[in-house]
Amino acid sequence: MFATVLSLLIVLIGAVSFNRLTVREYPKIDEPVVTVSVRYPGASAEVIESQVSKPLED
Repeated sequence: MFATVLSLLIVLIGAVSFNRLTVREYPKIDEPVVTVSVRYPGASAEVIESQVSKPLED
């Protein structure tokens, strides 16, 4: 009799705990960020964009 009551108590505690358990489809994460600085003295903004920044991004 004692083993039956103890087993039912454990099942009841497990059922209550399961209902209170929070589950997320997607966990909270921090997106990685990469910053690149490029210096090209004497070049115009168009040259930097077309010959330096765009190839680095690709």
